[in-house]
Amino acid sequence: MLRNLLALRQIAQRTISTTSRRHFENKVPEKQKLFQEDNGVPVHLKGGASDALLYRLTMGLTVGGTAYAIYMLVVAAFPKKQN
Repeated sequence: MLRNLLALRQIAQRTISTTSRRHFENKVPEKQKLFQEDNGVPVHLKGGASDALLYRLTMGLTVGGTAYAIYMLVVAAFPKKQN
């Protein structure tokens, strides 16, 4: 059992200490240039079409949720009369 724990410890250390084999290109300077441009576009929409889609989806859900909450408050405020 002790041998298994020592082996597990060695595997865990080896996994953490190894370097990544994948080399990614650093895109941070490109993104900094994009987001620091003064082109009149709000920063939350500078990411392109995906940002615009997420923004519109969020606004739609917010407006829809607000309308539904107001509707449910009105329904709760005026209960149906029992005959």
